[in-house]
Amino acid sequence: MKFNLDKKTAIITGGGSGIGKAIAKTLAEQGAFVHILELHIENALLTKKEIENSGGKAAVHQCNVVHQKEVIAVIDEIAKNSSIDILINNAGIAHIGNVENTPEEAFDRVYQVNVKGVYNCIYSTIPHMRKNKSGVIINMASIASSVGISDRFAYSMSKGAALTMTYSIAKDYVQDGIRCNCISPARIHTPFVDGFINENYPDNKEEMFEKLSQTQPIGRMGMPEEVANLALYLCSDEASFVTGTNFPIDGGFIKLNG
Repeated sequence: MKFNLDKKTAIITGGGSGIGKAIAKTLAEQGAFVHILELHIENALLTKKEIENSGGKAAVHQCNVVHQKEVIAVIDEIAKNSSIDILINNAGIAHIGNVENTPEEAFDRVYQVNVKGVYNCIYSTIPHMRKNKSGVIINMASIASSVGISDRFAYSMSKGAALTMTYSIAKDYVQDGIRCNCISPARIHTPFVDGFINENYPDNKEEMFEKLSQTQPIGRMGMPEEVANLALYLCSDEASFVTGTNFPIDGGFIKLNG
C-alpha cells in the first residue's frame, strides 16, 4: 500500500480543528500513531475520538507551543515510548492589519505562536530524530510567505519565517536523514473562516463566502482534506527524495493572480 505509515509516530500541533484535524485523521488512517498537541484540549479529544472510532490510534497532550519547557517535556515523554518519525508544525494564529494598525502586543502574540512555537517544537524534536537518523518535519506556511497579501503584515512576517526555517532545517540536517518541507495553503474552508464571516458579515454571509471563494482562480476555497493529502505524501517514504521545498496548495493563486 502506498503512503503506508504503519509503525510511524507523528506529532501534530494544533490538531484539534481545521487543517490540523484533517492531517491527524489522514495520517492515522494510513497507520500512524498520532500525538495531538493542542492548547484547546476539548477539540483534541474530539479528534482523538473520531480517529479511534475509525480504527486509528491517537493520544492527546495539552500543550502551549509558546512555552519551550512545556514543549520539551511533552516531546521527551512521547520519545520515551517510541521513535518520533513525523512532526507537523500546524498550530498558528491569524491577524488582520497593516503595519500601522498592528499594535506591539498583537505583533508579539503572532510571533510567539507562529514563529517561536515552530522553533520550540523543532528544537525539542530534532535531537530525537538525529538519534534515529531519520525523520520528517512539515511546517505550515502560507501563500503569504511568497506573495504580498493586503492587511496581513504580522501574519505574513510569521509565515515567511516558517518558510525560511524550513530551508535552514533541511540544509542543516540532510546528512542526519531528516527531511523538512513546508506547505503553503491559500484560503482553506475551516471553522476559522466560518467564524470570521459570521462575526464580521452576519447580514450577508453567503455573499461574503462566495467573494472569498472567488479570490482563488480555481473559483473555490480549498478543503482541509486536500492539504492533509499533500501532507501525507510528504510524510511518506514515497517522498524520500523531497526536502527543502515549499509546496503551495492555492488553487492557482500565486501563479495566476498576477
